[in-house]
Amino acid sequence: MTDTLSRPLRLNAVSYPAANPGVALPTYDRDKVSVGVVHFGPGAFHRAHQAFYFDQLLAKDPRWGLCAVSLKSPGVRDALQPQDGLYTLAQLDAETTFRVVGSILEVLVAPEDPPGVFARLAAPTTRVVTLTVTEKGYCLTGDGKLDVAHPDIVHDLAHPREPISAVGYLVEGLRRRQQAGLPPYAVVACDNLADNGWQLKAAVVAFAGSVDPALAAWIEAEGRFPRTMVDSITPATDDALRARVEAATGLTDAWPIQREAFTQWVVEDVLGPDAPDLASVGVTLTDDVRGFERAKLRLLNGVHSTIAYAGLLKGHETVFEAISDPDLARIAEDLMVQDIIPTLTAPRGLDLLAYGQAILGRFRNPEIRHLLSQIAWDGSQKLPFRILGTVADALDAGRPVDRLALPLAAWMHFVRRRAAEGVKIVDPLADRLVETAAACTGDAKADVARFLKLEPVFNRDLAGNATFVAALEKVYAGLA
Repeated sequence: MTDTLSRPLRLNAVSYPAANPGVALPTYDRDKVSVGVVHFGPGAFHRAHQAFYFDQLLAKDPRWGLCAVSLKSPGVRDALQPQDGLYTLAQLDAETTFRVVGSILEVLVAPEDPPGVFARLAAPTTRVVTLTVTEKGYCLTGDGKLDVAHPDIVHDLAHPREPISAVGYLVEGLRRRQQAGLPPYAVVACDNLADNGWQLKAAVVAFAGSVDPALAAWIEAEGRFPRTMVDSITPATDDALRARVEAATGLTDAWPIQREAFTQWVVEDVLGPDAPDLASVGVTLTDDVRGFERAKLRLLNGVHSTIAYAGLLKGHETVFEAISDPDLARIAEDLMVQDIIPTLTAPRGLDLLAYGQAILGRFRNPEIRHLLSQIAWDGSQKLPFRILGTVADALDAGRPVDRLALPLAAWMHFVRRRAAEGVKIVDPLADRLVETAAACTGDAKADVARFLKLEPVFNRDLAGNATFVAALEKVYAGLA
């Protein structure tokens, strides 16, 4: 759709019906949609993920429109307000498809409009609050407790009616609902924290207990904070995407979003009877979120790290390039089928073999440019969770660990090469890693022994296991 100067019109509630053929449009009347969900943190992932699911749900039930709340920046509001909350989602696959998402009805900037945020949180029609505020946004300590020394929490405890943190807003919203005789909203954390809902509930209860013990008891007894798992690769928006979206839709979009076609949302089945029917739009409701988390961590993240370190050693730059290497593709599949899946118990509703094949298919997506170097950083933090748990389970079961030693040995060589090249190592243990690498001589036995002394990575049981050490030394020597 163009104006008299042949320039594309801005995407908005008036222009979107005239988008080019082939663009998926909302199939519901947005004028009949009401806000039932408040979301904190309307960044790219939320708009590619949760807002997408609610967009599908609105075709069946108009009660679940979104009020998006930014805790800091007005950027999303400034981009979407002239577009009446509409934006384009590009789903990247062998054939890229485009969809106009209409589930966001309004965007509020919390520092500019606290009363507006509180009104939404306290509204009887609001039944769910979702969050994608990154791990840092929960203001937790290293052991998962509320960080009462965090500047935002210090402020909110001193001024609980004027919060600036997500936790502070949740508590004040719940206080207002309790005063009004309304039930608490379900709080659905969607960030990558283990047991995210449980950790958030503990933080909310702890905060409430500091300002109103009765409120804390009510939240403890009545609050619903399901654990979740989310998954979908969402590259950042750039001018190339804006141009591509404009060409495909015929409309100008200030902030379109792109993601791979695959998307997954697993939610603990404790939302209650008056909850949105998320299962009807592909969300997995389960009593075993940990089972899904474990499968993702080992099959997706573990294999990601494997092809990252091994791929970099072979000179590859992206996941697509690495998985297109026949040797690495075979290693990845064998690792999944022969080494990782035997350590997993499939939660109800998850076929592990099919899930593994789907992951490999995602790696082969040429539209996703995922740099191996990005996956490779912070290895000292990632590998214990992604690989070493699988190694320990395999050793306990008496299975070989030679293939599982590959990502670990490749990581050691990665660290050695980066240190020798003078390239900054992005890792919390960077100084110790550089010191360890500097002492390495290329002798497998001696080098591996030096790395195994890094106790934050390798616990004493593994470092002292002769079978594991022998496998690691053999693979390390073969990569030299």
